[in-house]
Amino acid sequence: MSLLQAYSSLSSNSPRATLSHTFHSIAAAPLIDPPSCKALIQLILDDLQTVVVDESPSRFTRADALSALAAVKGLGKIPHGAQVLASVPNLKCLMTLALKLETTPDASNEALKCIANTLLLSEPARTRLLSQEIDGGNICVDLLQKSTTPENTFLSSRILFLCTASSHQSASFIESIVETKRAANGTIIDIIALKLDDLTTSMQAGIKMSRDAMTDLLKLAFNLLVHYPKLAPSEVQSPALAASLDDQKVMGDFWNSRLDGILPPLVRAFQAIPLSSPNPLTSPLTHIIHSLITIPVDASSRAIWFGTRPSSHPNTTQPSSPESTPSLLAGSSRDNQTTPKEPKARHFERAISSVISAGRRSFSRSSRSASPPAADCASRAYELLGTTLAHFLPGDIDPDDPAVRDLCQIDGDTSLDEIVCPLVLLITRFCLGDDNAKTRLRQWLVPESLDRTHPLEKRADLLGRCLRLLASVYHTRLKDAMGEMLYAMCDSNATTLAGYFGYGNVAGFLFHKGVVSAPPASATSGGPPITASGLPINPITGTVEHPSESIDMTDEEKEHEAEKLFVLFDRLEKTGALPPSQNPYRKAFQEGKMG
Repeated sequence: MSLLQAYSSLSSNSPRATLSHTFHSIAAAPLIDPPSCKALIQLILDDLQTVVVDESPSRFTRADALSALAAVKGLGKIPHGAQVLASVPNLKCLMTLALKLETTPDASNEALKCIANTLLLSEPARTRLLSQEIDGGNICVDLLQKSTTPENTFLSSRILFLCTASSHQSASFIESIVETKRAANGTIIDIIALKLDDLTTSMQAGIKMSRDAMTDLLKLAFNLLVHYPKLAPSEVQSPALAASLDDQKVMGDFWNSRLDGILPPLVRAFQAIPLSSPNPLTSPLTHIIHSLITIPVDASSRAIWFGTRPSSHPNTTQPSSPESTPSLLAGSSRDNQTTPKEPKARHFERAISSVISAGRRSFSRSSRSASPPAADCASRAYELLGTTLAHFLPGDIDPDDPAVRDLCQIDGDTSLDEIVCPLVLLITRFCLGDDNAKTRLRQWLVPESLDRTHPLEKRADLLGRCLRLLASVYHTRLKDAMGEMLYAMCDSNATTLAGYFGYGNVAGFLFHKGVVSAPPASATSGGPPITASGLPINPITGTVEHPSESIDMTDEEKEHEAEKLFVLFDRLEKTGALPPSQNPYRKAFQEGKMG
């Protein structure tokens, strides 16, 4: 007997054990033919409507709603089943069930899981849920506001995240929830801010599902931060972007002051959530960084970003010898819960360009609310970068070594570009938006006491890893982002950049910036001409310049070496490898410099 026949044969008089067994069989069924799946899922939903909403007798009682919804959830994971659940009447039924069963949290959550799974599999369902007939978006905002457990927060955040994924489909809804205050609880930004603080505390306590809830809440926040400034009149962060079309705008192009309240709790979470080890850049920290990238760094928000007394030294001190490596950050995560795989980052090339354009401006925006955190985001970001690169690029390994890519795959089937680029971009924004942060970051990376007796690019520390990435062939996005970060640290000045790191290390980056030769030394450039001990610095290598030793050769030996060079250049010219005009000996003869 098929599962459809087995369920259809049930009645209100069927033994409870039979009912329970049938529901379990449906939920655990590996594959059901499409017609039976559609018919069965509709039949169970109709019975749930009858029992819970209409309060009339049916095949089962209200006490069996959890088992019935678990069966619906199992069928809804099949595309054919999701199509049935995606209809307006069925979505409305599930949302009503979630509200009617609030006194039975497990059953209510099961109804929300059915909705979330349906939205994941069916994009049209997302628009239908936001329709006036269902009003599911506003219902979920209310559920998020009232949520008291990480699971409640996770489910309502997941639904809202999926509903706001497309600004074209949810434009009016996004504008409404950002601009509409809900009694004493404020707008969706205020609600998210409160939940971020709650979940930060829950993660520190290791409460189950707090990490998952934080991840999906941050995905929702990111959607709002990216979409709302493009929908409402907003402040352009770069004049060059004013004429851009809406579908060409990306995160960071515009900002609206209605979103200001999200920054303080994001900064607190950035500073306080437990970190995973050995790679700290995992969700939800990566999602925090994605959201922070969209927010301007300017004078009005400086105290929130960097505290009233910014740190003069990061917790991870800059090693003075090339053999040293940064120590791991304190506070490694003890919460080993698995988390959903985050979506791949996109548009970083455009985002980097937006950051550069936003450069040195500050907006006359009113100061952001909430007391500023005492911690310094620049110091935290620098520590995270040092720890992350130390994990993926141990010692002085070449970034293009296959072992690096293998480690990234082990760490989550991803690439170094996707893992590190957002953090590098955030540090770049700090450098461009705040001169004090820029100076401190540069001093940490290349302090005056830096040991310049060894090649900078061969150092087994953060500086060496950054410079080796500039020559990477495989990690192209990270190479570009790293170059922009170092460039921003050096006042966006090619001469200063070459002065600190050596022209040889940054020549490739500067070539792509249009600087095709070593920039001239300038008395006004910030690059150090000498070390702290007074030794001159080679402008090409960035290391201590040693005086060249005189070559002790007799005149006869010099003449012999000259003959060897003449033969070599003559041979190159005859084989066509060297044009005659480029032969130094021919040029010397023509100019009369040789008798």
